[in-house]
Amino acid sequence: MMASPPPDRLRFDPTTPNAGRMSDYYMGGKDNFAADRETARMALELAPELPALTREGHRFHRRVLRFLVGTGVRQFVDIGCGLPTQHSVHRILRDLAPDARVVHVDRDPMMVVHTRAVLREDGPAVAVEADVRDTERLLRHPGLTATIDLDAPVAVLLFSSLTRLSDDVEAMQITTALQKALVPGGHLALSHAVSDLRPETTAKLSALYRERGSIAGPHRGNLRTMAEVGRFFDGLRLVEPGLVYVPDWRPDETGPHRPDSIWVVGGVGVKD
Repeated sequence: MMASPPPDRLRFDPTTPNAGRMSDYYMGGKDNFAADRETARMALELAPELPALTREGHRFHRRVLRFLVGTGVRQFVDIGCGLPTQHSVHRILRDLAPDARVVHVDRDPMMVVHTRAVLREDGPAVAVEADVRDTERLLRHPGLTATIDLDAPVAVLLFSSLTRLSDDVEAMQITTALQKALVPGGHLALSHAVSDLRPETTAKLSALYRERGSIAGPHRGNLRTMAEVGRFFDGLRLVEPGLVYVPDWRPDETGPHRPDSIWVVGGVGVKD
């Protein structure tokens, strides 16, 4: 069987809204364009809680990284890294484990350029332009293999990345291939917006993102459910407390938002 061709390289297009730049807008950032701001404002009309989801996601990321460092992991592959901020993986790890090696991955060349500019000051970490849908090529990328030893435990981070891929078969192929690349002691951590709590709202948001061109893959009527996201961990052992809404994942303090108002789930699986 012939290998499938690589996905088309994403071209920089400021007229098409980008999820990473929209998140930047939600948090008051300036690395966004008119198309991002317009779509973000439309999304906020449907779901005013979107900035709260972003903040709770950042808190979840920090707790996950603290847990992973505590298990002894010192290699991290951050897929779909987005724009560099104070909440970027390499900046959190700089305080938790200065010796950690980090590879940031994004298919958006703008995100990679911004991240590389920051890393020249922040190091040690690298940023590579690659598409997770071509997992084999991603894992062979010289920028990754020069930094990450795949024969040792690695933590693969898919924070919100799969939310933006609506093809269920493709998303499962990605997580299966990433799991296969892990050695025992490796981890897969992910977060994903789900439709269980606010099905009508998330259906409207899904339609908006589809219409505006910020979701890749075939049409689906709504975001995945928690049960559907749970299948991405098939083959791994979920660490406690399992797949839960992100405010409930090993909270270290009482957050400002009710867990039932944050429709993003997260979890960490380990390969035994």
